[in-house]
Amino acid sequence: MDSIPIRHIHTVLKQQEASYRFSIRNVQDLLTGEDMQEPLHRHDFFYILILKTGTGQHHIDFQPYPITNHSAFLVRPGQVHELTLHTGSSGYLIQFSEGFYTAHDQQARRLLRKAGNINYYTFDARRFQKLAGILQYISDEYTHQEERYQEAIRSQLSVFFIELLRDQRHIAATQEPHYFQERLDTFTELVETHYAEYKQVSQYAAMMHLTTYQLNAITKQTLDKTCSEVINDISYSKPEDNSAPLRNRLTTSPSGWAMKTSPILSVSSKNIQVIPLTPSGRTADKSY
Repeated sequence: MDSIPIRHIHTVLKQQEASYRFSIRNVQDLLTGEDMQEPLHRHDFFYILILKTGTGQHHIDFQPYPITNHSAFLVRPGQVHELTLHTGSSGYLIQFSEGFYTAHDQQARRLLRKAGNINYYTFDARRFQKLAGILQYISDEYTHQEERYQEAIRSQLSVFFIELLRDQRHIAATQEPHYFQERLDTFTELVETHYAEYKQVSQYAAMMHLTTYQLNAITKQTLDKTCSEVINDISYSKPEDNSAPLRNRLTTSPSGWAMKTSPILSVSSKNIQVIPLTPSGRTADKSY
């Protein structure tokens, strides 16, 4: 069997970093009067299709699901899917990188993981009406992009996932993630927790009782990335540690102050002279 292609998220906002991308689009705009035919592929981002009206067929991890009115599909990064969506369908398509929603937020990560364990949702008219209001709010925030709009979108995504999980009919449908997805979730959670102290793939492989080859095979299969690339992506998405004192990062400042722990070399045309520092940190000689 040929390898399954992996698609990466693209947004209108080109300045968005890959780890923090988000988009929401109207399904009718995507169809443009024609059926949507998406052959088998996988993503490295979350893909949520919510339909007010719709007909067609959706295969997720080779499991067929019917497309009906008041239905939703949540596809996790690494899962394979194939979609046929007929013209006349309406609703929203949401795509986002995990870092956009879960960065620095363990509670959001747990909520997304729980909702993502279910691929197919259906709703009665009342509950779908609530979801439609949330989606309209998110769409408006994304369109107008007023101050702190990303925070507003993230908060409404949490409400959306809570509403998904409130429907007890879906609890029985919850399945354990497939092996590769489960291992990928474990790996990314370990990196989120230990990225500051552990930088080597071998360290995470040992914690998971895997070889580095096995761990790299998992990330390549699900995300088309090496383990090192995943570690770097997560590390770059974290804020830099600026807590180190300034004296540990600079040797001299524009005003002529110098590090208290190091002498200063004065360079002249004749010789190189070591100028000692006074206890206050100033040089004893300003002749240089």
